[in-house]
Amino acid sequence: MSYKIVADSCCEFPDAWKGDSRYQNVPLELMVEDEVIVDDETFDQAQFLKKVAASPKCPKSACPSPEKYMESYQTQAENVFVFTLSGKLSGSFNSAELGKKLYHEKFGSKNIFVCDSESASCGETQLAMKAVEWSEAGLPFEEICKKLTEYRDNMNTYFVLDNLETLRKNGRLSGVKAMVASTLSIKPVMGADKGEIIQLGQAIGIKKALAKMAEVVAKEAVRPEEKALMITHCNCRERAEGLKEMVLAKIKVKDVLVMDTRGVSSMYANDGGVIVTL
Repeated sequence: MSYKIVADSCCEFPDAWKGDSRYQNVPLELMVEDEVIVDDETFDQAQFLKKVAASPKCPKSACPSPEKYMESYQTQAENVFVFTLSGKLSGSFNSAELGKKLYHEKFGSKNIFVCDSESASCGETQLAMKAVEWSEAGLPFEEICKKLTEYRDNMNTYFVLDNLETLRKNGRLSGVKAMVASTLSIKPVMGADKGEIIQLGQAIGIKKALAKMAEVVAKEAVRPEEKALMITHCNCRERAEGLKEMVLAKIKVKDVLVMDTRGVSSMYANDGGVIVTL
């Protein structure tokens, strides 16, 4: 059956999807002081990071409206799969669900599955790519929805950031009981528990933190040879490639994808942040 993939702009799309009408990002908006920046194809990461670094105020984001989601569901494709960043971090999931309700009220019945990734960035990419794989294999809509939920529940998300201030100031670290001072060289290794950010460990310096994260990724991996290792980075390709090599030295995986972050991920990861899903 024909399909369309819809995801909020926290989801990084692989290059092969760009320009293909089957794949659509619904943009969030980013606010730096009084400036509103739309997280679409016009987003300039370098300029954005400069503006954030120069501003004394914490940047913020706003999720897409239900109407924007509803518009994205208007397609000839029989099945629509929608992926949003964690409902614990954003209102994007609720907005996408309301957009689904509005669509049904206006246009009638359609197969639309809205999936809270309980993750962000490449976590959404993981799920979107599985939806494509199973759709192209000819699986029924209901079975794909079930498999996506199961895959989501067994997917792990990890990240190490140079700067946690945006997450902290926007209230996204409520699940972290004890957080080291950002002025210290201690870097926490973070993860997600049902979409809520948790601390898994820490190390002195970013290099040791990345090495520790690689150890955690390998230790917690279940049947990695059947999965893709995905890494997104904010303006630090060399750091991401180094992490990839550390993980691959410990486990074998089915595939590897390394991507730069879009706007929302760049805002929260900050310059130098690295996110991993497996």
